[in-house]
Amino acid sequence: MSYQDHTLTDQVSEQNAPIGADPTGPEMFGHPKGLFYLFFAELWERFSFYGMRALLVLYMVNNLFESFANRDEIAIGIYAAYGALVYATPVIGGMIADKLLGYRKAIMLGAVLMALGHFALAVEHPVFFYGSLALLIVGNGFFKPNISTLVGTLYGEGDARRDAGFTIFYMGINIGAMVAPLICGWLGMTYGWHYGFGAAGVGMVLGLIMFWQGGRSGVFGNNGLPPEPAVIKERVAGITKEAWVTILSFLSLPVFGLLLFNGTLDLPGFGETIFDGSIMHIVMNYILLPIISLVLIYNLVKVDSVERQRLFVVILLTFFITVFWSFFEQAGSSLTLFAERNVNLTFMNAAQTNSINPFFIILFALPFSAMWVFLSKRRVNPFTPVKFALGIAQLGLGFLIFAWSANYADADGRVSIWFLILGYMFITTGELFVSPVGLSKVTELSPKKIVAFIMGIWFLSSSFAHYIAGIIAKLTAVSGSEGEAATGMDSLLVYTGVFEQIGYVAFGFAVLALLLTPIMRKWMHGIH
Repeated sequence: MSYQDHTLTDQVSEQNAPIGADPTGPEMFGHPKGLFYLFFAELWERFSFYGMRALLVLYMVNNLFESFANRDEIAIGIYAAYGALVYATPVIGGMIADKLLGYRKAIMLGAVLMALGHFALAVEHPVFFYGSLALLIVGNGFFKPNISTLVGTLYGEGDARRDAGFTIFYMGINIGAMVAPLICGWLGMTYGWHYGFGAAGVGMVLGLIMFWQGGRSGVFGNNGLPPEPAVIKERVAGITKEAWVTILSFLSLPVFGLLLFNGTLDLPGFGETIFDGSIMHIVMNYILLPIISLVLIYNLVKVDSVERQRLFVVILLTFFITVFWSFFEQAGSSLTLFAERNVNLTFMNAAQTNSINPFFIILFALPFSAMWVFLSKRRVNPFTPVKFALGIAQLGLGFLIFAWSANYADADGRVSIWFLILGYMFITTGELFVSPVGLSKVTELSPKKIVAFIMGIWFLSSSFAHYIAGIIAKLTAVSGSEGEAATGMDSLLVYTGVFEQIGYVAFGFAVLALLLTPIMRKWMHGIH
């Protein structure tokens, strides 16, 4: 997922670098000095995000909902809703920054909200739990899209250093993603959950301090300031617009808390009302999906035939990337529980297994980049639909390796950790075939008048993917009979059975992508 964070942000910043960007300023190691402040701010923010994520499902299953018979289903449902909302709010946060706050103020607000969320999560109580996740969702919406956009403003148009600068920034993302589960996972599962969540909070504070220090030292120049400074000071009902953004952010927390909530509330005038994920179901399927579909149909009618065919290719690529992330995002839920219950974890715990994917990203990213250049020079670089097919197939192979591990389980239903590592390796190589090229082609293929809207849909595809991933992960929910815990062999058969189905379905989608390649290639009209 860590590479996804990079590709979902740096491409947006390149396309939407603000007019009047100021690339001048002090330099360090041949790059704008501000880049390195943003590098460490993002590193610590990703440390906090992935450190918390590594513990979240384990905390819910083994602590918060331990007494519930359907604890797996509850935990997976909440995790899926959290992931869906985390990838939906950046669309709103980016718009608010563009129109009103500017990138710096939005990043600072997001960082403060997320720091509060992480520390609130360290308090082991349901009210703090839902409130903390809501804080993280809202804070992420302000932080995630805008810090990468700020990186883009440090470089002038056509600056040859831009790609290298984003590569440096991307390494910060993955270092934070790799180290966080190791440290937070060790603290949380060795000394107590609140220590792991507290460590994630400390990471967020360090990121906040680093960003604040960068702004204070002037290394960002005039970049990231409000587009119209006077407007944010205008008063509405006696309160400045800038203050209203903060107030409304806090007022939105109960709404996000209810979207996450899985239980029963006694509401005045309504009696006992059950929230079991049905609200998220309504929002995703009956509000977001119809709106997006109608706007897409409207734009398909308006554009010319070449743009229409290219837009159809974008829709197909978005569909396939949604499928990919739906399977990939088992990492934070069902795969983490599989690791805890059915893997011989000889040198790491279940939470720490979340560091395997970013480790392979760091290991393979540069060789893969060099490979694409090598193939391009020899004019044998696969077309984007073929890369998608190969990426989805590798993901499917990874899940089949998880499934095949059942043949080598011990009497307790545990398998070697090397099956987990090998499966993750193929999932990661699949990610490198799909994620780096996807958004790049979307920006090339989309009609220029609606490119921002299409990129917003690309963001929302990750939101839908997390929602779908939760539906899939619930198939792995393990429960014993008559209140007794399920045996290791019981859980092994459940997990590997679902993983096998994921593997075969992934291969099916890979074949579909290959079959559609000729027509997609034709409809791309010269774009590789």
